[in-house]
Amino acid sequence: MKLSAFIVLLLSSLPALAAPWQAGIAYQKGQVAQWQGRDWQAKWPSRGETPGANPKGSWTAHVDGALRALDDAAPPIPTLQQALQHEAELTNNDFFRKVKASIRTLPNDQVEQVAPGRAANPLNVRRVERLLPAAKWDYYFARRDASYTYARFLQAVAKFPAVCDDYNDGRDADAICRHSLATMFAHFGQETGNHDASDTIPQWRQGLAYLREMGCAETGPGCGYNTECDDPVFNKVWTCGKNADGSWKKYFGRGAKQLSYNYNYGPFSQAMNNGDQSVLLKNPDLVASTWLNLASATFFFVYPQPPKPSMLHVLDGTWIPNAADKAAGAGNNFATTIMIINAECGGGTERQAAQNRIDYYKQFAHDLGWDYGNEQLSCANMQRFTSASSASYNIYWEKDWQWQHDYQCQLVSYQTPYSALQAGNYQRCVEDNWGVKLK
Repeated sequence: MKLSAFIVLLLSSLPALAAPWQAGIAYQKGQVAQWQGRDWQAKWPSRGETPGANPKGSWTAHVDGALRALDDAAPPIPTLQQALQHEAELTNNDFFRKVKASIRTLPNDQVEQVAPGRAANPLNVRRVERLLPAAKWDYYFARRDASYTYARFLQAVAKFPAVCDDYNDGRDADAICRHSLATMFAHFGQETGNHDASDTIPQWRQGLAYLREMGCAETGPGCGYNTECDDPVFNKVWTCGKNADGSWKKYFGRGAKQLSYNYNYGPFSQAMNNGDQSVLLKNPDLVASTWLNLASATFFFVYPQPPKPSMLHVLDGTWIPNAADKAAGAGNNFATTIMIINAECGGGTERQAAQNRIDYYKQFAHDLGWDYGNEQLSCANMQRFTSASSASYNIYWEKDWQWQHDYQCQLVSYQTPYSALQAGNYQRCVEDNWGVKLK
């Protein structure tokens, strides 16, 4: 028998593949479709789910199908070095380099050495001291809570060196710093101000009056902001702390940013404590009672929240809006920071909270020497950020459900406990999700 005839006979003896899988077809339980050289059988009605993409999904490899095309053996557990190499490959791009540079942190022991007038203060702190001396801080925040000190603000700046940092590409660092300070302070005023028109101190200088959300306390009813803690799935992501009586800790607004909810306390805790989310989830009042009350604001300023960019990258021009962003009315301006912080935008009419921010911003910008004359301030016609935004970044690790991707994690845009911006989280993602210990 000729070889060609033998091959034809051999192939004819193999079971025929089913019709190719198509995303638009609604498959019923028991139906078979071919995908990537093998047959798959629907375990229940399915439409749009790629066979093999999720081992717990609606498709299973059909035992009578074309198993000849794929080795079913699971990949071996990688070494720690191999896993870290895979992480490096997935994050080796200009985007990650820029974002990681903007959210880098100074160790807490060095931050706590920062003090007004100290010669060894970091470069960005010295710039802030020059543009914002202590007397101006006192003037700006004449009604502040005593815990919001100038020294603590300098420490909050020191923690995130990208705030008021130098630029090596020709951008004006002093101008960006003035712009940044005016923006932060305007939002301080709205978030924590007295808003008392009868006060002899104008409202733009009444910020930082509240350390904790008005009417909220550690004990007593209400102000929990912790209903997510009762959800076992959600609580597994950002595990809530408990009081001695077994009740959940409260995650109401604290600090200059009025940080709220466990899904914000957790990431902030990771950034401040070498990846440990539990510190602030177990002790949320540290955000009010320590220098973290102002660091929570600088943290929020530098961190992106997909599909929203960071405020810093909006103001310094690192973020480049795409066509979808521009169509929504977003750009490199103060108005966009209003959408980022509280989405008090849209509808065609300026909401009072947004107008307050604009009014305060004008005052701070003028006094700090930032010219806002050509800057968009109104967000009355701005739409929310969507997945079409250029800021819809994949910055979280999640278990990789794809076929033959055992012991790997993938980048996703939705929030998980594993930020790809922090060292060590890829390893944690693999170990936690695959139940292994990388060595």
